[in-house]
Amino acid sequence: MKKLVSAIALIAFMTLSYGQKQTSIQLIRNATVVFHYAGSEFLIDPMLAKKGAYPGFPGTANSNLRNPLVELPVEAESLLAPDAVLLTHLHPDHWDEAAIKMLPKDKPVLTQNKEDAEIVRNEGFKDVRILSDKSKFKNIQIQKIHAQHGSDEAYANPQLAERLGEVSGYFFNEAGQKSVYFVGDAIWTDSFEAVLKSLKPDVIVLNTGFAQVDGFGAIIMGKEDVLKVHKVLPNATIVAIHMEAINHCVLSRKELADYVKSNGISNKVIIAADGERIKL
Repeated sequence: MKKLVSAIALIAFMTLSYGQKQTSIQLIRNATVVFHYAGSEFLIDPMLAKKGAYPGFPGTANSNLRNPLVELPVEAESLLAPDAVLLTHLHPDHWDEAAIKMLPKDKPVLTQNKEDAEIVRNEGFKDVRILSDKSKFKNIQIQKIHAQHGSDEAYANPQLAERLGEVSGYFFNEAGQKSVYFVGDAIWTDSFEAVLKSLKPDVIVLNTGFAQVDGFGAIIMGKEDVLKVHKVLPNATIVAIHMEAINHCVLSRKELADYVKSNGISNKVIIAADGERIKL
């Protein structure tokens, strides 16, 4: 009997350990993701406000609509105990007043540069770290990668360039785990294509809402960019997020699903639903 109990306990321990180490991505809403990787949990780009808490972004598509467009699929309180918070940038649909208020101030917050870090520290967070192209959190390698949040024409406009600001993506690569690239708010550029070819991530998380700024077009990727990514890395899994939650994101999940189906790549593209957990 003791041997049986011991065996059961060992199996339970191994199952729990495997579950903790298994890579998974849970889309919460918009670009807010809970990412389990190599035994750690990351809360990425938390926007935790209730539906309609903020006005639409001025000078963008559908600016009359209030953000976020939908409610959280889970209780915000269930998201407050990650091992770290990871921020691609500080736009309010990625780091909002609700998250700033609700998250514990001793929680590690990983940022892209000293400017963002200073802002987050001034918001009361005590453990704020700046990531680089060679960073680690615990045992996990995290590489910061530049993301261009709009066209060259958009950045040539001083006022818009200031609004768009600096944005980063992050590449996770740990022995025994699939490599995962969170691209962040970006458009397709030659440098992005070069990064794909160089890093060859197993999983690419794309912000694909095709957000539109009046007079300057898209500031994040859309359906055609999904196909471009697939053509560069046909064996990679693409996870599409950042849709149907913010006023200026005009690409719907249905339109993207129809597009990837018509191009024969549905088996390589996961169009995440709010609240959906994807095991990798």
